[in-house]
Amino acid sequence: MATAKTVSKISDKLVKANDNFSVHRYDNGFMVEVSGRNKKGDYVSARIICSTVDEVLNLAREACEMDLDV
Repeated sequence: MATAKTVSKISDKLVKANDNFSVHRYDNGFMVEVSGRNKKGDYVSARIICSTVDEVLNLAREACEMDLDV
């Protein structure tokens, strides 16, 4: 049985990001959601689960440094 690849960076799924992203806070962690374009040019969303604020900040930094999908 095949297993899904673990996504830990936005660039694992996207090559360009939209101009916004969201952070959802839960009882046991966070989810960062960023939409944009993948390598094929398709519009996709990356949803990454984080357990610490430092992980959230690293993803926010990565999103801000990516090329914009305009």
